[in-house]
Amino acid sequence: MTFHQRLRRAWERSGSMLCVGLDPDPARFPDVLDAAPDAIERFCTAIVDATADLVCAFKPQIAHFAAHRAETALERVCEHIRSQHPEVVLILDAKRGDIGSTAEFYAREAFGRYGADAVTVNPYLGTDAAAPFLEAGGVIALCRTSNPGAGELQDLVVDGTPLYLHVARMVADRWAAIGDCGLVVGATTPSQLADVRAQVGELPILVPGVGAQGGDLTGSVQAGRTGAGTGLIVSSSREILYASPHDDFADAARAAARRTRDAIAAVA
Repeated sequence: MTFHQRLRRAWERSGSMLCVGLDPDPARFPDVLDAAPDAIERFCTAIVDATADLVCAFKPQIAHFAAHRAETALERVCEHIRSQHPEVVLILDAKRGDIGSTAEFYAREAFGRYGADAVTVNPYLGTDAAAPFLEAGGVIALCRTSNPGAGELQDLVVDGTPLYLHVARMVADRWAAIGDCGLVVGATTPSQLADVRAQVGELPILVPGVGAQGGDLTGSVQAGRTGAGTGLIVSSSREILYASPHDDFADAARAAARRTRDAIAAVA
């Protein structure tokens, strides 16, 4: 089953466009996990199990694991998602981007080692560098990101059009002819999200920036949803992961995820 097919089924099954980002930070873990050698794995699997029925996707962020030499924990978390919650889409947030020969190995890592359904990719090197990912699985290209400095390059006007819209058109035209793809557009810029949606038709859009980054959830859902009322993967990480610093962290994460899911549904 392709990335797009799995995502459509996940939207239908869950009735949700929420994605929980798995960005483990041991400094913020509850005391019950303090100093445990498998704390990262235990924390993430507890969050996954507590929220799986409320989401369409999980999005582990590879740097949060790799910085702690926890790639093996990431493998186990991904395997847990695939085996225990196979209906939930698995997106590896890696933001890879390199020449084609190197991209082939990054693709093996994302789809082989971690079993991801899709991986985030930096589009700066163009279509040939994205091809190994597109041929192996789903690709979600950075388009208009949620960080404060995003506009320094992404908003530059090229031939009368902002660069991020050139990226959107490239993905919708060239990349979509190779494989299943989508785009990243932050919740911090709903008007630009609307512009991207107008360019890319029904392609899925991953929307980070909800929660701790202060993105506009209501405006983003209004701007980015498709005519079918779906089309978005609305990602929230810290607000859900660290909803409680105590032993009830998983229950608190579930409550926070439910609130966010319901807020999305109230708009859609």
